[in-house]
Amino acid sequence: MSMHPREHWEAAADHLLAAVLPYATDGFAQYRLPGRASRSGPVSDGLEGYARTFLLAAFRIAGAGGDVPPGLLERYASGLTAGTDPAHPYAWPALTDMSQQLVEAASIALALHETRPWLFDRLSPGQQERVVEWLAGFVGRRTPENNWVLFRVIVEQFLAGVGGPYEPGEISGGLERIEEWYAGDGWYSDGKGKNFDYYCGWALHLYPSLWARMSGDTARQQLYAGRLNRFLEQYQHFFAADGGPVHQGRSLTYRFATVAPLWLGALTGASPLPPGRTRRIAGRVLRHFAERGAPDERGLLSLGWYGPFPPIAQSYSGPASPYWASKAFLGLLLPPGHPVWTAPEDPAPVELADRSLAMPAPGWLLHSTSADGVVRLVNHGSDRDRVQPPDGAPDPYYTKLAYTSHTGPEVGERAQGVDNHVAVVAPDGTVSLRRFIEPLAVSDGFAASAYQDGPVRVVTASVVDGAAEIRIHRVTAPAGHQVRDGGHALAAPAPPSLRQQDGLALAARPDGLTSAVRSLHGFTGTGLVTARGANAFGLHSATPYAFASHPGGTALYVSLVWLAGAEQDPPAPAVRVEPGDVVVLSLPGRGTVTVDMGADVPAARP
Repeated sequence: MSMHPREHWEAAADHLLAAVLPYATDGFAQYRLPGRASRSGPVSDGLEGYARTFLLAAFRIAGAGGDVPPGLLERYASGLTAGTDPAHPYAWPALTDMSQQLVEAASIALALHETRPWLFDRLSPGQQERVVEWLAGFVGRRTPENNWVLFRVIVEQFLAGVGGPYEPGEISGGLERIEEWYAGDGWYSDGKGKNFDYYCGWALHLYPSLWARMSGDTARQQLYAGRLNRFLEQYQHFFAADGGPVHQGRSLTYRFATVAPLWLGALTGASPLPPGRTRRIAGRVLRHFAERGAPDERGLLSLGWYGPFPPIAQSYSGPASPYWASKAFLGLLLPPGHPVWTAPEDPAPVELADRSLAMPAPGWLLHSTSADGVVRLVNHGSDRDRVQPPDGAPDPYYTKLAYTSHTGPEVGERAQGVDNHVAVVAPDGTVSLRRFIEPLAVSDGFAASAYQDGPVRVVTASVVDGAAEIRIHRVTAPAGHQVRDGGHALAAPAPPSLRQQDGLALAARPDGLTSAVRSLHGFTGTGLVTARGANAFGLHSATPYAFASHPGGTALYVSLVWLAGAEQDPPAPAVRVEPGDVVVLSLPGRGTVTVDMGADVPAARP
């Protein structure tokens, strides 16, 4: 007899919850998991272990009406009372300004709300008072100006619901703050600037929608539902046919938390997706990671992508940080008879046809191919520009020209920085940095942006055609510099096979996944750079690139960047450059496309 689809998710949740049990402290107030400590230290990390696994336990408990494996409720009730008892040796640290505890308080408050009949309401009055007192430490605290403002909203709404102290103005203030970051079309920036990443889905949509569910505010609920609906119309395209999410942005170690907004749409009735498609995409994402080592042989989620990969972690990441992946189990709040569990599965968009999707709000252009199920995201907008210091290195998870579901940027000390970056290299070896991206255009199959670094200015236009991205660069720089355009960094457990010939550089994995760069105009040579331990997708990586000497002044360069699931040479479309820096491309899938690079804002016409 086959399992009900929901039972697979329950089993996965039970496996994750059982695996952390050996790492619980006395009284279950903390879960001190093995691994590198965060900047906040082991006590905060232990609290994080409790809070994030409690969120998973809460979805499991509430979804099952309290009918859960023996000891689960008791364990988290014990941890709650021990953690909020100042005399307990593993008591939780107080909530202070800008502290990691503020993040974890939101998970605890959300979990308490969802499990209230089975947990909070069964505590003694004295125990309830201690829980309220600890959470009330959030009132008046300062947070960073980003998704953290929503942690206050959730905590204080829970306090309001149980008669605790709270400030109505702090709740409304947090909700009003995110209005300043709403970029339209369902997209929020995570704070001021162009900070577009998965936090849009697993935080900036998630918390306001769940707050509306907690508070009963129907007007805001409708507002958030409309935005979530528009967001999910686009977001469903971010997942490969095999379940791999596009690898972009920070906190990627949360892995399958990427499916949280899909479940949120079903939970709130805001989703434009057929219910069977929601289940299909979410299930494939969960399976994608499980088949590649997450969780590991101990049942734990490490700091990494598939296996452990330390460079993926931020300084705030500790051993329990990956358990924000608990948000992936939001769907357990939907009963077994809900259509999201019972409807026949519907194919994901990537399985049905090749697609190109323009997203002007974040400055992105997505293109996917059904033959290999690969999703590619061309980036002409997101760069975290207000977060990076003016003299700091660009964040490779934000400033690259492209990201995909099958490759990741080169990161860490061993990274060469060649991949998905058009660089102008000075005679002394100094490389221009794409630090602040100027978004210029996003339309059907076309996007453009620019960056300036000292005397160097690079205007780049992208035209997508199936698995190919054709890049046109208008480069202004002093004479004696070199122009270099890197493709996707292909990673594997063993070194990829490499090939160079006739203006083509290509790297291929044994499974057929191939990354290539072809010189189409202006570039005079190609190359391949290899690295070890610089990529989340495998120990060995290789990046193809094209290069040329720059004559000084302004010059045009055209390359074709390729990522496909079967080893084959990429096409070689004809390129003609006309007066005024007008580039005419003859593309197999799109016919003739003309791109005017001489205009202040590059434009394309078929």
